[in-house]
Amino acid sequence: MGLGKVSILLGSKSDLPYIEGCVKVLKEFGIDYEVKIISAHRTPELLEEFLKREDFDLYIAAAGYAAHLPGVVASKTLKPVIGIPLDTSPLMGGLDALLSIVQMPPGIPVATVTVGKAGGTNAAVLAAQILSLKYPELVSKLQEYRQKMKEKIIKANEELNF
Repeated sequence: MGLGKVSILLGSKSDLPYIEGCVKVLKEFGIDYEVKIISAHRTPELLEEFLKREDFDLYIAAAGYAAHLPGVVASKTLKPVIGIPLDTSPLMGGLDALLSIVQMPPGIPVATVTVGKAGGTNAAVLAAQILSLKYPELVSKLQEYRQKMKEKIIKANEELNF
């Protein structure tokens, strides 16, 4: 068994490339996950039924265009929801999705990460941070993750001085 279980929800199959970093980081941390394609607009009944399962610690929902999926998920669960705004629509490079996800009404929060593929990675790291409250083993994994980032920067600087 892994260190928690995360549901990653996408509105469309075309959104899969945006969560590659998310899946990679969740695997690296040993966090179980399940990816589902469920549209808030095209399959609302399927979403409602899926959320009744309640076997996840938190949800990550990626959405572009109207970007309602994270907010709808948040309205149907008491578990944390992390929204990834996608730059999939021809409007404003994802700003429309960002504003849609981040502008939730009081009492129905969605933690929102950066737009696009980097958002997938950040969503997984944020999920690990949240889950570390329940699974303390994740704290050392987060420290190692940060250390690896630091070492990459140090190595890049050393390579500049050729």
